[in-house]
This record gives sequence, C-alpha cells and structure tokens, in this order.
Amino acid sequence: MTAADSLPARSRIVHDQLAVAGIEGRIVILPDSARTAALAAEAIGCPVGAIANSLVLVADGDPLLVMTSGAHRVDFGVLAASIGAAEVAMAPAAVVRSATGQAIGGVAPIGHPTRLRTYIDEDLRDFTEVWTAGGTPDTVMPLSFAQLQHLTAGRVIRVA
Repeated sequence: MTAADSLPARSRIVHDQLAVAGIEGRIVILPDSARTAALAAEAIGCPVGAIANSLVLVADGDPLLVMTSGAHRVDFGVLAASIGAAEVAMAPAAVVRSATGQAIGGVAPIGHPTRLRTYIDEDLRDFTEVWTAGGTPDTVMPLSFAQLQHLTAGRVIRVA
C-alpha cells in the first residue's frame, strides 16, 4: 500500500495529477477540517498569507478558479477589472461541485473534470511555499509559487 492509497478518493486524483506533472507533492491529511485560511494556517504552522484559498467564482456566467492569499479577501471590482469581466460573483455550491468535482473548503488547484480558467493572486509570490487544499476539506498540500502557476496555467493578477 502506498501513501496515496490512504488518501480520500478526491485527493488521490490530485496526487495522480501531481505525479503526471512531475511534481513529487505530498498531500497531508489534517486531524480536523481546515475550511478557512486561519484554521489551515494554524494546523500547518504557516503564515495565513501562505494559504492559497481556492475560490470558484462565476464571471459573466462562466466558472473560474481564483487562487488567493489567505491574508486578504478578493475585491470583486478589482478582480473583474483585472480579468475584463462585467460581473463576478461567488459560485453556488452546485456549480463548485460540478466544475471541480470537489466540495467548497477542499477545492484543490487541480484534479477537476476539466481545466478551469485560473487566476493567481500576485501576493502569493511572497512565499517560498504556499499551501493549497488537496481535494477535500481536511487535506492540504505544499507547492512553490512556480509549481502552482505551472499546474494551473494560471495568470498572475491583482485581486485585492
């Protein structure tokens, strides 16, 4: 049995995509859910800004993923201007699940049925290591900023 075999099904998908991308990532199962950046940072022992929150939003009717630093909230006006959208809003839970195959609070930057258009908060560049969800609310994984950008093909923008 490998370490990946002990992961939840959604996290195994993420693990497999890391391997395909040539990244020897490790997915950590936390003792409790880490549905907020503050809870995740406390459990991991890292600054809250190093938590890369995965927000599934709807921009002009299309779902997209925004990876944002846990140190601040996304300003939808700034985000809309950054991506050229007329309207940006939080995606309903059903859209999050449909677009990612994952639940709110556990959305990884990868492991989705189809690639989502992705944007990455420029403030995440300030950290050597960022922590993202690993496919479930109680799993996380460390990545470098470069790995996050490579995995998602995300465009770096200002979100706050």
